[in-house]
Amino acid sequence: MLDLRYRTILSVALPLMVSSFIQSIVFLTDAGFLSRYSTLAFDANGNAGLIYVTMFAALMGMSDGSQILIARRIGQDNIGAIGRIFGTSIFTMSVFGIVLFSIMYFIMPVLLPTYSKHQDLAQAQISFLNIRSFALFFGVITLSIQAFLYAIGKTWVVLVSAVIVACSNILMDYLFIFGWKFIPEMGLEGAALASTLADGFGMLFLSLFLIFSKEVKKYGLFSHFAFQWKSFVELIKIGSPLFLQGFMALATWTIFFTWIEQMGKSELTISQNIRSIYFLAFVPIWGFAATTKTYISQYIGRKDFQALKTIQRRIQFLTLIFLLVFFHGSFLYPEKLIALINPNEQYLEQSANILMYVSGSIFIFGLISVKFQTVNGSGNTQMSFAIEFFSVLAYITSAYFFVKVGHFDIFWVWSVEYIYFCTLGLLSILYLKFFNWKNTQI
Repeated sequence: MLDLRYRTILSVALPLMVSSFIQSIVFLTDAGFLSRYSTLAFDANGNAGLIYVTMFAALMGMSDGSQILIARRIGQDNIGAIGRIFGTSIFTMSVFGIVLFSIMYFIMPVLLPTYSKHQDLAQAQISFLNIRSFALFFGVITLSIQAFLYAIGKTWVVLVSAVIVACSNILMDYLFIFGWKFIPEMGLEGAALASTLADGFGMLFLSLFLIFSKEVKKYGLFSHFAFQWKSFVELIKIGSPLFLQGFMALATWTIFFTWIEQMGKSELTISQNIRSIYFLAFVPIWGFAATTKTYISQYIGRKDFQALKTIQRRIQFLTLIFLLVFFHGSFLYPEKLIALINPNEQYLEQSANILMYVSGSIFIFGLISVKFQTVNGSGNTQMSFAIEFFSVLAYITSAYFFVKVGHFDIFWVWSVEYIYFCTLGLLSILYLKFFNWKNTQI
């Protein structure tokens, strides 16, 4: 069991934050290289990358379900169930991974030209996805192992994996995008290949670590490793709402960027600049989100309900502190941040103004994310899906009105971020305040 000291909370969250920061550097590097290669490659990487991230986020939702279940069994001191949950999660996620790969590899190339205003952009996205989609198979193993490591609080291993992914990705990005000696110049396809191979290296490291770790014996991970129908039903019950939730949230963002692309290429490039910087803000939010789920699930499993508010307050405080560390540049020197991604002066001023404007919404998200993840960690994933659904509905309705009906300037279109985060926060707070969520059995 994890204790409530700030030092222990940080020992879980910090490796996750550093891991997220490293992943953000990867995203920034991809964007920086491709913006210098061509604007078309930069925009296509952004939009096609969102399609991939949508599929990956769906898989991550299922792994979150596995994390919640394993953490709960640890709180209940039911060690024998962990191996069966782990084995069942790998089988289940493999099935979902094949379905998502099929959508991305076979269906998206047919759909993209039908809704893209610019056909050159559509074809570039197809070229990217034809390579990038194979990384989902690596993601199945990676996310299954990460769920186990998050649940036991051993997050530093995920950090090491992220370092391996980042270093290999950055090196191969440069070589494959621009070419070097016997390596041909591949441009956008080179970026897709580099990221996919890097994900494979990360998966290989996590697999080898797990096989030779003492946790295998301690938790009977392989001695109880099996597909179990009971664990499958539990995982589907807890994980499927999170699967749909992850898919829905990112799919909505993908639709949002599709509508922006239909506004014009300039608006799309400006928005891709903002999207790239956003990943810096998500560094502490994602790190503390995973930490919140583990803590809440373990302490509910132990029936220590008095500690839950303390967990929330401490993680909220730490989230705000680290948001100031990672994202202060969004309102102090936004132009310098944007220039790191895309130095083209044509887009610099507008991108910086929007970044400064939307930065406040990120701090709102930092506070309410802990409340929302409390709902997830409690096992009430059907309710968290409902909260996400109505928040996304408010988001996409507002986006449609701003873009399609009102034809707002791109600056004001980004107001949808405030609408989404405030709706998510309000619904989470109301649920936690007025409903009985602490006694959910999973």
